[in-house]
Amino acid sequence: MKAVLSKETGGPETLVVEEIAEPKPGAGEVLVKVAACAINFPDTLIIRDLYQFKPQRPFAPGGEISGTVEALGEGVEDFAVGDRVMCGVGNGGLQEKVAVAAQRLFKVPDGIDLVQASALLMTYGTTIHGLKDRGDIKAGETVLILGAAGGVGLSAVELAKAYGCRVVAAVSTEEKGEVARKAGADEVVIYPRAPFDKDQSKQLASDFKAAVGPDGANIVYDIVGGDYSEPALRAIAWEGRFLVIGFPAGIAKMPLNLTLLKSCDIRGVFWGAWTAREPQKNAANIAELFELWQAGKISPLVSETYPLERAHEAIAKLENRGAIGKLVVTMPG
Repeated sequence: MKAVLSKETGGPETLVVEEIAEPKPGAGEVLVKVAACAINFPDTLIIRDLYQFKPQRPFAPGGEISGTVEALGEGVEDFAVGDRVMCGVGNGGLQEKVAVAAQRLFKVPDGIDLVQASALLMTYGTTIHGLKDRGDIKAGETVLILGAAGGVGLSAVELAKAYGCRVVAAVSTEEKGEVARKAGADEVVIYPRAPFDKDQSKQLASDFKAAVGPDGANIVYDIVGGDYSEPALRAIAWEGRFLVIGFPAGIAKMPLNLTLLKSCDIRGVFWGAWTAREPQKNAANIAELFELWQAGKISPLVSETYPLERAHEAIAKLENRGAIGKLVVTMPG
């Protein structure tokens, strides 16, 4: 079978497509014929050895897949051959078949497209955990979302609206702003590209404050980091919650006196670690996501698909912050 392999440390240009042996499911595992593999920010890091986990080379990147069950390992009872499934695999998704622990799989309901399903778990799973479990979201609150036109950002727009909140989407272009509006954003802030000097940072804070209103943002959902974080923190409400999701623009240096002045919290959102610690709560969140999807309140946006041979192009586009919604690699057959 074909696989996209990282055989040396480096960017997307170092990835190669090769034939490898087909995996066999061990005890408690399921062999999944991959239909689609969504590309996420960790894929840009793991091939450069910059991610928290460093698999032994050669390995296939790709942490989020959908597909059909092709074979069952010993002791697997909750799945059958032919079941439509999705799961997070950490890495290894950019290959035609994957052996996965059965406990990591979620069944995909009938009527939901497998390509679109591949774009649900990491983005919407992160966001439902962030907004509910870490952000204590309540109807009527104002949510400021940085990087609102990417996969995670759009999931935050949709879920915040589903929970009855007013959404301010912050993005880098008018094109992305229009995508955020179509997803339900009430206001859009177009920010310039960092780095910012002191005056530019102050202006962005003013723009955020004007958009969220005089009471501030009850939740700041920060997917971007870098120079964008402090201006957003300055626009937070009294006792607001600043959620740290990721930092493709760099790790922010935050003036902690602002947390005192606003009596606000800065809270980390590490969905991957939380799922290992709280699998039952995560399963309940994923079930809720499918209910919201079937009710028409969320719908993952897959803006582009790529064949396996061009997976490196998808990773490069995401790394360069050119993606709108999710980029997905589809498998032959």
